[in-house]
Amino acid sequence: MRKAKPKKRILLPDPKYHDVMVTRFVNNLMLQGKKSIAYAIFYDSIDLIGEKMKDSDKAPLEIWKKALENVTPQIEVKSRRVGGANFQVPTEVRPERKISLSMKNMILYARKRSGKSMAEKLAAEVLAAYNNEGGAFKRKEDMHKMAEANKAFAHFRF
Repeated sequence: MRKAKPKKRILLPDPKYHDVMVTRFVNNLMLQGKKSIAYAIFYDSIDLIGEKMKDSDKAPLEIWKKALENVTPQIEVKSRRVGGANFQVPTEVRPERKISLSMKNMILYARKRSGKSMAEKLAAEVLAAYNNEGGAFKRKEDMHKMAEANKAFAHFRF
């Protein structure tokens, strides 16, 4: 490689829960540098989850973390060119990329949902993911199915 790898930036924990994962999620949620709005959306959705899951013994943040865990892909397919043909080669996902993919998928499918505010849509997507359903969970399942279907090409892994 010509250039050195860029240094990892250290994220500060969020003001309310003092959790770095929340900051990372909010950074993915943020549009056009409006971080305070992104925090407001996230905290509102966590409050909505708390209201909807009152009977649950888990805290709303724990429900969010479990939902993220449920939509985290373990394996994905990457295109690999071998002898003039492209193969979809199943590869394991790096830990950093796992977190990134799960957060981005959850936000993407929350944005696609129908609902009043983004906070409501995000809360609905989190609850769906918590119950192993919804768009983000389906995306993870599809990734795993693709990898399973292309298991024959696993020996092309690099």
